[in-house]
Amino acid sequence: MRSAPERGTAAGGRAPDAGGEPGGGPAGKWWPLAAVTLGNFLLLVDVTIVNTALPRIADGLGATFTSLQWVMDIYALALAALLMVAGSAADRYGRRLYVAGLTLFALASLVCGLAPDAGVLVAARAMQGVGAAAMFATNTPLLMAAYQGRDRGVAFGVWGGTSGAAAAIGPVLGGLLTEYVDWRAIFLVNLPLTAVAVWITVRRVPESHGDPTARIDWPGAASFTACAGALTYGLIRGGEEGWTESGTLAALGGAALALLAFLLVERRVHRPLLDLGLLRRPSFAALMAAALLLQAAAFPYLTFVGLWVQNILGLSPVQAGLAVTPMALMSLLVGALGGRPLQRVAPHLPLGIGLLLVGAGALLEYALLDDGAGWAALVPGLAVSGLGIGAAMPVLVSAALGAAPPQRAGMASGAVNTFRQLGYALGVAVLGTVFADALHGVRPGASRTAVAAAHVAGLTDILLISGAVASAGGVLVLAVVRRHRPEADGRQSRVRDADRGLLGGRLGAASGAARGRAE
Repeated sequence: MRSAPERGTAAGGRAPDAGGEPGGGPAGKWWPLAAVTLGNFLLLVDVTIVNTALPRIADGLGATFTSLQWVMDIYALALAALLMVAGSAADRYGRRLYVAGLTLFALASLVCGLAPDAGVLVAARAMQGVGAAAMFATNTPLLMAAYQGRDRGVAFGVWGGTSGAAAAIGPVLGGLLTEYVDWRAIFLVNLPLTAVAVWITVRRVPESHGDPTARIDWPGAASFTACAGALTYGLIRGGEEGWTESGTLAALGGAALALLAFLLVERRVHRPLLDLGLLRRPSFAALMAAALLLQAAAFPYLTFVGLWVQNILGLSPVQAGLAVTPMALMSLLVGALGGRPLQRVAPHLPLGIGLLLVGAGALLEYALLDDGAGWAALVPGLAVSGLGIGAAMPVLVSAALGAAPPQRAGMASGAVNTFRQLGYALGVAVLGTVFADALHGVRPGASRTAVAAAHVAGLTDILLISGAVASAGGVLVLAVVRRHRPEADGRQSRVRDADRGLLGGRLGAASGAARGRAE
């Protein structure tokens, strides 16, 4: 997605209102920041809030384990599938796309809050993900258009800080609403806040002045979405029905065909979603793999940790949210104290070392977890993983930009964020299959001790997989990715503040998964 030109700002960095007039007064210029950060906060919190509430959702709707997987997975899947096409649309429609995303997000939240069964809830969560993709893709262009100079640095700093706050607040807020109001409140609370964001956007946010001639690669978007959706469905169905079952084979075969169609389309269209030439660069391809592996290893397993601490250990939703905060808090601490030093070194170093720390944290949890363990056994490993996340996340986009040519900077940024979300969605699907397989071994009427042992067995399996995956990603980055070219230095500094905000985004998913449910 291309950056909005700076001509969209008023003199001195003051944002004009919707009618093109200055925001009025020193404080008035911050209205666009308020609208964008509020929307960003909502889309990130909705991951964490849902995670904390899943056990209560299961009780309230009679949802199966597979349904719970889809409740959390479909949101990330929609984000991953639509983020690149939403970026292209943001170039053309700017503020209108942001308002449309907010509106769809609000309507979907209403349906989630009123859902009579798990099927309706899953469908509404998918629509939330569509709205969130539109919101996420337009955040940076709108801020770039509204601010310049020092104001732009302040805006991106606040935006990033709000993202981090969403990570820390989400699990606890979800627990509070679930425990003291109702699980439906986690969705309904979005309605008044989204209305405020729409009102501010319409009245105070300037247009991003993108490219009105931008063309959207609809065939590429359709084939990529079909591939991601069919693959995720096949993985989840395989764990439930078996890997040789006809529906599983059809889904996985459909994913392969859709991937082939995507590759063929992207080679022929004039303005593709993803320039396949980028993937022929070893460093760039390794970074995309690292983005996917980091998201798959660092956060999805927290979903099943949440189920364990609530269903087996008996923690309340609030306690479950607090139990996994060591990861988010350590990540935020590293981001706050190490942000500037991390930007001064070759980005593949903190990224590779960060992945190795994430792997070490998961393996430490694996070593300490046994049938008699409580939630405190997870704290050392969560803290170590948090160190790795704090080191890796802030430099991931910078590293991708450094590995791509300058004219492909927007595409590289969109690709790395797409692979992030796809990694989370696939991680939930794969690890959920492993966890479910352990639970399937428990016969009906089994003792509570047997059920608890099955939960621990499932957790140790997925912790081992997560640790191995993250460690492999770290080795891949350190072995393949090279220091970015000198001409990339300017691009790295220009996206520094944006990277900090994106760190908070993934911390949100982390804490979210953190909750105690099953995103």
